Amino acid sequence: MPVKPSLYIALRFTAARKRSLVFSLSGVILGVAFFISTQAQTQGFEKFFIETVLGTSGAITIGDRFQPRYDPILTGGNGTSAAVSGQQSRKYYSGVDNPGLLIRCLEDYSAVLAVAPYVEGNATLRTNFKDEVIKLQGIDLVAQLRATTLRGQIIKGDLDRFKYRPYGLLVGTLLADKLQVKPGDIVYLTGAQGSPHACTIEGVFQSGINAVDQSRVYTHTSTAQSILNMPYQITSIVVRLRDPQRAPEVAAHFEQQFAHISRSWQDREQGNLAIFHALRLSSAIVVSLIILLAGFGIFNILTMTVLNKVREIAILRSMGYRRGDIQGIFLFQGLIIATIGSAVGCVLGGILTYSISLIPIHMRGIMNTDHFVVAWSSSHYVWAVLIAYVSVLVASYFPARRAALLPPVNILRGSGQ
Repeated sequence: MPVKPSLYIALRFTAARKRSLVFSLSGVILGVAFFISTQAQTQGFEKFFIETVLGTSGAITIGDRFQPRYDPILTGGNGTSAAVSGQQSRKYYSGVDNPGLLIRCLEDYSAVLAVAPYVEGNATLRTNFKDEVIKLQGIDLVAQLRATTLRGQIIKGDLDRFKYRPYGLLVGTLLADKLQVKPGDIVYLTGAQGSPHACTIEGVFQSGINAVDQSRVYTHTSTAQSILNMPYQITSIVVRLRDPQRAPEVAAHFEQQFAHISRSWQDREQGNLAIFHALRLSSAIVVSLIILLAGFGIFNILTMTVLNKVREIAILRSMGYRRGDIQGIFLFQGLIIATIGSAVGCVLGGILTYSISLIPIHMRGIMNTDHFVVAWSSSHYVWAVLIAYVSVLVASYFPARRAALLPPVNILRGSGQ
């Protein structure tokens, strides 16, 4: 038996109802395009936030040393024993123990790109206008530039001047605006105990994280240790990884290996990441409803096509077409709509995504940006097309099955519907 032109018949049936075809295609096209553009936006902001966090605080921060506390064992009669559970399983000690040795050990790991020690504490920054309690962070500039994106965060001043000024400061942009200071100004730093130290503003940085930009001040390690009265102490170490996604497992290994608190960026930013995940899921569900609605429209259109083509279906059956062939004709119609709609939708989604990336905004909060941030990912297109195909083919199946079950003899005799 020659190959039956099921696809050709499906094309003829589809083209015969142009208005219905346009309606069906519009739903699929818009659904696919909106899915791609919304996912690009939500994931774009999420990636931008992650890059900002990694560039400021590293993939892992290693902090206070701890010592495990073992539960006491009580020995009873007849050789029995019982463990008494304590409320705290660890005893903590402030700062990093033997930071030089720990840094050398960290640098030997293949997963580690760079490490940067720092000392941090509260201090008071005084200007001619007011006093402000700030987070003073003493850094090794060379190591900090390798482990973070500090160089790219400088918006005013000169890092080279800061490098050679023992009492030079780098101030967050929001803090600088609040205190009305600029590079070259003299300010005074005071620790919890001690006399004021005259310092010079050598630069203003913008990390993109408000909590950092409105409270953090960088200086040199030795200067911070002197002002904070922490001689020779290092409070934390920033670790930059080759693969930041592996931070949780690497941090767990470091904590077990070195007996220091190790926190991954995923752990530090768990709340914000959960918000981004919820937004992505919510937008995906909402936009998928557009495609599902298009699927219901296709279901109705194909059902009407079956009712209008009952005599043609009966004739095809009498010519030797089997039920599977008839069902294939209507499934091909759904496949044609899904293919054209997905292709055009992907193109429109790319155009929408690019257009959205050009829209200026002024966002200040957990991150700073002056335009919409989008992420270009093939996974957005794959998921959009997959949802479109599943929705359309499921909507096409039931009318196709109904067409395949029509009794051809009764129809040709005039007794069918």
